[in-house]
Amino acid sequence: MATPESPPKFASRDPSHPDFWSERFEKDFMPWDTGGVPLALQQYVQRSQPASVLIPGCGTGYEVAYLAEAGWDVTAIDFSDAAVSAARAVLGKWSERVLQADFFSYEPPQRPGLIYERAFLCALPPARRADIVSRWAALLPAGAVLAGFFFFDESPKGPPFGMARAELERLLHTDFELADERDVTDSIAVFAGRERWMEWRRRA
Repeated sequence: MATPESPPKFASRDPSHPDFWSERFEKDFMPWDTGGVPLALQQYVQRSQPASVLIPGCGTGYEVAYLAEAGWDVTAIDFSDAAVSAARAVLGKWSERVLQADFFSYEPPQRPGLIYERAFLCALPPARRADIVSRWAALLPAGAVLAGFFFFDESPKGPPFGMARAELERLLHTDFELADERDVTDSIAVFAGRERWMEWRRRA
């Protein structure tokens, strides 16, 4: 099996294109895959009231089943057909909650109360960050929450593409205020020591 130290050869080099991600799913090269539901999300769900959830760039989507079984109305999207197939293969009765769609044009049937961020912002090139934040703000009504994991690393190489915390705050401060943040204790190797669980509330 391919490992981060000895990856297979890939034809696609542009992470802003779905083929980049589909090729990696098809070759079973997914070093970002946690293989389960992160502890910080579980803790958030336990202390929060269920809401409508959107998960952009869901990948294998283990969180979909966890949220659905906890009573949250969850929809997950990914623009990679191979990612959607992988998620549906592991989600069983919840597989219909995963759709192939482009985050920048997808219109959910209802505005979400929560957008869950899990390695979506850091998956796309830095040039797309302002577009991602703008779309988050457009989708979330006042008082709704953007919550998840944010990757802080200033190396220009990626994905994952990290950033300085000051840059994240600059991007978000107009439309969001930081409501809570916590340490992450179960990071996989690629994120270890460089990510925070953060909850950002949409300003009125």
